[in-house]
Amino acid sequence: MNRLLYTLLLHLALPLIALRLALRARKASAYAQRIKERFAFDLPPMQPGGIWVHAVSVGESIAAAPMIRALQARHPELPITVTCMTPTGSERIQAMFGDSVQHCYLPYDLPWAAARFLDRAQPRLAVVMETELWPNHIHQCAKRGIAVALANARLSERSARGYARFAKLTAPMLAELSLIAAQTQAEAQRFLALGARPECVDVTGSIKFDLSIAAELPQRAAELRQHWQAQQRPIWIAASTHAGEDEIILAAHQQLLRTRPDSLLILVPRHPERFNAVHTLCLSQGLHTRRRSTGEDVQAGDQVLLGDTMGELLFLYALADIAFVGGSLVANGGHNLLEPAALGKPVVSGPHLFNFLEIAAQLREAGALSEVENATELVNKIAALLNQPESAKRMSDAGLAVLKANQGALERLLAGLQRLL
Repeated sequence: MNRLLYTLLLHLALPLIALRLALRARKASAYAQRIKERFAFDLPPMQPGGIWVHAVSVGESIAAAPMIRALQARHPELPITVTCMTPTGSERIQAMFGDSVQHCYLPYDLPWAAARFLDRAQPRLAVVMETELWPNHIHQCAKRGIAVALANARLSERSARGYARFAKLTAPMLAELSLIAAQTQAEAQRFLALGARPECVDVTGSIKFDLSIAAELPQRAAELRQHWQAQQRPIWIAASTHAGEDEIILAAHQQLLRTRPDSLLILVPRHPERFNAVHTLCLSQGLHTRRRSTGEDVQAGDQVLLGDTMGELLFLYALADIAFVGGSLVANGGHNLLEPAALGKPVVSGPHLFNFLEIAAQLREAGALSEVENATELVNKIAALLNQPESAKRMSDAGLAVLKANQGALERLLAGLQRLL
């Protein structure tokens, strides 16, 4: 009955959903495209009988990539369908996998749309990344005998409280999952408290620790810095920034330029629809800004390089000496701290890291993460790390050690998926 009420409310909300799509399309025109896919119409041709992986957006798609590649290697006979909800996620999936996977948007969580999608894909196994839980999709899988795994599962205290408010909807949904591969013991306990079956909950760790860096990436970055004649320039990156953070970061950079006038900031907004607005913001503050998308070389007088390209974040991290990870000076919950750590960069963030509490705690305890709350603290930390290379090296080494100590989650996850197959 609770799922029926949820479904009724979702149908009633369709005009609001359409309005939200239209508003997003004003900022990013890609939201106006492929709308029929969101209702399971005009789906691309699909070879049935394989594995369906859902990764809501860019971050989840990148996290899922090693798992998808491992599944392709282990089961070359099985087609893999990868779905997402955002245009940027779609672009990333197509850039990483091309035609080697089947791809479309995941239809909205309406029973008839979920049914149409599953009738087309007919997967043997569904793998949902992190916490994208949709009651009707999961129930339609259960009706068809399709095992559903929640991979790299995370559930913060705040999210658990939210789910608990709708326990009569949440508990039956979680009970229909065949595997919950939780990142930590604490998160596993939260899933159990909400109604997950004990025999279906495993603690596998975070597959984000199994990040592998291509050997040529740091070399390419070093060559580009040499080409720019910027080997000795202090370069720091502020990545995956959200609205409200850019002003703080630019204020910190303005202060840094007073003592280190040759400093270069690589500023990478999280969402492409904000690229133009952030570029305008940089110019309005009198900062000489070059856009990465132009392909032009950075010049000695440039003060900001705007990272307005897709799929280059790891390379941009590799270009920098110090990395600030955004989504953390505002209450967004932070972003992946392990990517810069894997590249041997000292990692700085804001205090809002509730999406990565366990990872942040390990990095903090090891001395690999420094947290700041405002522009003054940020510039002081960046300046200190630039002036004390031995301290920066200790942070770098500590981050790499944390990564090494936690690797193996991907193999544990794959073992669980193999059991379901």
